[in-house]
Order: sequence, then C-alpha cells, then structure tokens
Amino acid sequence: MLATSDLWFRYQDEPVLKGLNLDFSLSPVTGLVGANGCGKSTLFMNLSGLLRPQKGAVLWQGKPLDYSKRGLLALRQQVATVFQDPEQQIFYTDINSDIAFSLRNLGVPEAEITRRVDEALTLVDAQHFRHQPIQCLSHGQKKRVAIAGALVLQARYLLLDEPTAGLDPAGRTQMIAIIRRIVAQGNHVIISSHDIDLIYEISDAVYVLRQGQILTHGAPGEVFACTEAMEQAGLTQPWLVKLHTQLGLPLCKTETEFFHRMQKCVFREAS
Repeated sequence: MLATSDLWFRYQDEPVLKGLNLDFSLSPVTGLVGANGCGKSTLFMNLSGLLRPQKGAVLWQGKPLDYSKRGLLALRQQVATVFQDPEQQIFYTDINSDIAFSLRNLGVPEAEITRRVDEALTLVDAQHFRHQPIQCLSHGQKKRVAIAGALVLQARYLLLDEPTAGLDPAGRTQMIAIIRRIVAQGNHVIISSHDIDLIYEISDAVYVLRQGQILTHGAPGEVFACTEAMEQAGLTQPWLVKLHTQLGLPLCKTETEFFHRMQKCVFREAS
C-alpha cells in the first residue's frame, strides 16, 4: 500500500503540498494532473523518499515511511521512479550493464541478474537494440531503458514522470502498450503528465491538483467531464471527453472505441 496522510511540504516558507490524502493502492493506474507549479513533481519526490514532509506522512504498507538508510533502500526496491529525462538515471554506455547496475549493488547473483534484465528488456520491447551503445539510442529508446532499469527491481509501484514527453505518435503508442504490460503483471503505475489524453485513456483513477491541494478526484470520465473543475485547474479536457460534453457524442475511452461506435452509427443510418 502506498498512500499519503495529511501530507504537507514547503520550500522555506512557501507550502507546496497542503494536506494531501491520496491512496494509490486502489487502482492499477493512477493519473496525476494539474497546471505547472501545482505540486506534482514535489509529490513524486515525497513518495520516493527524496523529500521528507514537514507534517503528515507518506504511508508504505500502512505505516509512516521509515527514512533510515535501510528503510529508504527497502522502499526504493518496491517504489521505483522513472524521471522525465532518461539521461538523469542512465550511467553506463552499455545497456545491459546500466539495467543491471542496481541489482549488482544489492548483491543479487549474476544468474538472477541476467534473468531479470532479459525479462525487463522484453517487457519494454528493447531486445532488438540491447547491444547498441546508449548514446546511439533515440529519446524514446532511452526512456524504455530507464523503465527497464526500474523494472529489474521488481517494484510493486512505478512512478512515471511525463512518460510520453518528447515521443512521436508511434513512440507514444508503444509507451501505452508498455504501461499496460506492466500493469498486467499485477503492478501499480502512477503517472504524472501534461498529456491529458494519455491520462484519460490509460488511468483508472485521476487526482487533479491545484496549488498543492486536491481539487477533485475519481474515475477519469467523471473527473474530466466536469468543465468547471477543468477550468479551475487550468486544464483542457481530453478530446474524447470534449466531443461528449460539447457535442453530446457518446463518451468513449479510446480513439479506437470512438471510431468503432461512429462507424456503427454510420452503417446503421445508411441501412
């Protein structure tokens, strides 16, 4: 269980997070959205133990987070963060060595390291470029290497900061498929993103942050359909939701579902 209880965090005298009560164990994929400066990045750093709240707590397994060296090491084997810029967490020019880095530090046997690295590369669809130098990879490929480096720890929670930033349409589609595969293995994914269409499509629950507080939360369809809340948060509605609220068209979760339903309507009218 990963959650927060009345979480407050401030930089000097300025509060950034204000009494947040969040539970990330209830949904496989949780989305965090909000305008710049709403506190998403600071929240991620609190969840991973990089920052410590001045009041309230991050809860792990139902207990306040243990900030001792041993406690944080245990947390980061179960709660892994992938930053927006993959360069921040790639240290080797060799992909296999980079992904295996954390496991070797933990003293994991080499046979187990080989198995986990192979599984992680398969999960992020990176087997075909695993022997290329990292400096020759595209931005999207580096993102997948960074995710693989988190997956080898077999973390139960994966925090993804802007996973589709800088990706072309094909890379974005591939990232969505990777996230779905991770969730299919029984893991939880928490996504912070300005890609509102991504959050709507892939999330099971959404928290909308505004000035360090929860403005609203719930199922994506309900949250994003509330035009007043979106305006208060400084956000635009996902395009599929906008078609529903402004044109009265059926509310669909994905582009594929929308065009399938529209096609059925066209065929029905034509007959």
